[in-house]
Amino acid sequence: MPTPDPEHGPLVPMLLVLTVVTGVVDAVSYLELGHVFVANMTGNVVFLGFALAGAANLSATASLAALAAFLLGALAGGHLARRLPGHRGHLLAAAVAVQSALVAAATVLAAVAGHTSEPARYTLIGLLGFAMGGQNAVVRALKVPDLTTTVLTMTITALAADRTGPRRLASAVWMFAGALLGALLVLHADIPLALALALALLLAVAALTHRAARTVPAPAWTHPR
Repeated sequence: MPTPDPEHGPLVPMLLVLTVVTGVVDAVSYLELGHVFVANMTGNVVFLGFALAGAANLSATASLAALAAFLLGALAGGHLARRLPGHRGHLLAAAVAVQSALVAAATVLAAVAGHTSEPARYTLIGLLGFAMGGQNAVVRALKVPDLTTTVLTMTITALAADRTGPRRLASAVWMFAGALLGALLVLHADIPLALALALALLLAVAALTHRAARTVPAPAWTHPR
């Protein structure tokens, strides 16, 4: 893991943990919620096209639901970023706390109601899509280079083209690790356990970021970029 630096402090490792969360929740959504992503919207746009063309095992409705939830989450994340513009640590801690509540609700729902019924499945897609949209908007506002936490196409392109960037490599590796862990838990255990892992990681990020952001005077890494 890249070590914290004066410019971005603990934001780099915290965003890498959020990248793991992305891999976990997309494993849950793709493998068990009807071949749909809740974080990777490029995939959903492609799946929507496939579904409308009549491809089997793909749902246009599920893709649209994920896109709508992600959009609403991104709107909420953008609003939060505008409300907390002066301190990146407070912004990340607040955003991840909200995201934790959404993933906690999804975990409880999956444990109590399962995911096979249409209402439960679409509610899970909505909760997780909203959470990941908010994450994406807030990470964008933090402006840490080479760490988007959800999109890897340009990251991998830049890694190959420029042949530099430990953060780019770490982002790809940690996304892979999250997807692998999520898939293993979904396929060999159950959805609530996979979501519980994502929740535990989010709570750790929220707590550690909140603790780091409490320093007075505010360290340089908390200043807007």
